[in-house]
Amino acid sequence: MSQKMLLNSKEINIILHRLACQLIENHPGFEDTVIIGIQPRGVYLAERILNILKVEYGLDAIPFGQLDITFYRDDFRRSSKPLEANKTKIDFIVEDKKVILVDDVLYTGRSIRSALTAIQSFGRPKEIELLTLIDRRFSRHLPIQPDYNGRQVDAINDEKVKVHWKENQEEDAVYLISK
Repeated sequence: MSQKMLLNSKEINIILHRLACQLIENHPGFEDTVIIGIQPRGVYLAERILNILKVEYGLDAIPFGQLDITFYRDDFRRSSKPLEANKTKIDFIVEDKKVILVDDVLYTGRSIRSALTAIQSFGRPKEIELLTLIDRRFSRHLPIQPDYNGRQVDAINDEKVKVHWKENQEEDAVYLISK
């Protein structure tokens, strides 16, 4: 097994700042806009972007939630071991709000489809946008595309893209892992 670094800490930081600026351009003031990180790894990305929006741009009143999609996935019954769900923490209604879903890697699109179904439990959003750090654009099973994207990666199906965050793996980096 080999691994190649696609993005280092400095490059990730530049991308996060660009994504934050793109959000500001499309959501001035963030009125009626909420950010929801998809558990588990999308939450790290969402929290980083929220921190940039707060510290560098003074936007500290953006509602933030965490969405678990475990039991909304179409493959959750196919596992031989019991699944452990993460916490959903959304203490606001998304009815008529602009929702920005955040996940680290967009691969087949199935996680996002699950998130779209799960979010309906909290109301009917006015619109939903998708922000991802990595878009594996040639691996899609569903017609889902990000509105905001850090970087596109062309990976063969048996290759994996792994995002490491300081919060859980002591470094910010993105790796392409080959068998």
